[in-house]
Amino acid sequence: MAQTSQPQRNTYFPGHQDVKHHQLRTAENCAAYLLPALKEKAASSPNLTLLDVGAGPGTITASLAKYMPNGHVTATDISDKVLQSAAAHAEQVGVNNITFQTGSVYSLPFPDDSFDVVHVHQVLCYLDSPVDAVKELLRVAKPTGSVIGICETDMRSWSFWPLLPALQRFHQIQMETHEANGGTNVAGPQLISWALKAGVRREQVRMTQGSWCYSERAEKEVWGASWASRARTGEVGKKALSMGLATKDELEEMAKAWEAWAVAEDGCFALLNGEILIQR
Repeated sequence: MAQTSQPQRNTYFPGHQDVKHHQLRTAENCAAYLLPALKEKAASSPNLTLLDVGAGPGTITASLAKYMPNGHVTATDISDKVLQSAAAHAEQVGVNNITFQTGSVYSLPFPDDSFDVVHVHQVLCYLDSPVDAVKELLRVAKPTGSVIGICETDMRSWSFWPLLPALQRFHQIQMETHEANGGTNVAGPQLISWALKAGVRREQVRMTQGSWCYSERAEKEVWGASWASRARTGEVGKKALSMGLATKDELEEMAKAWEAWAVAEDGCFALLNGEILIQR
């Protein structure tokens, strides 16, 4: 059964004001590992149900929904404002089989055994108790025949060019402040471990590794602006100042370095993500 009370948990560290790059995400570039199983289930059970946890701006949610036109998607996030943006995006792209509901991954507002498919993208890496979150995902997934897809980053894997010292320093500060807020920089490699600790049998889990690579001017401008904002006025910069990791002048140098990276002809950025499918 769902827990009626929860201990105090850490917050979503970056804040929702510095996540414009999330709008670049789609099922195709962020959940390709899940799509074969989703297509198969949609073909055999057209009325299947899918839960997208931590849906953010809803770009992944809406593209997942298109693979199950006769099914129904429920999208959750901890922010009402973000879910309003997700609903507006779904309407804009003509997707009408999604319900939006505020909820925490630690205490999802749904009965046991509710969903055929559960999807989570870049949520567990921010949590101080990811195993508890996985247990909650398992609770709301149907005990037989369900699929749970989880994708989380390995923040150590950042790879970028030009190799500007200010960007290297920002990467280090990003990792230090992330862990100081209770998250982990090595979520991707731990996904099997977290699933096993949550009670999943090893034969039920299959892991892959995915990657992102951004080198086109338009997408770099989005990423560069988001990272510059995090350095100047976002939670990363504020945390770095409070921890004595950087001065305001140093953070401004990092922000300018991201802006320079965004317009550099030879600029690129890549990282690795761990992906698991839990099939019950």
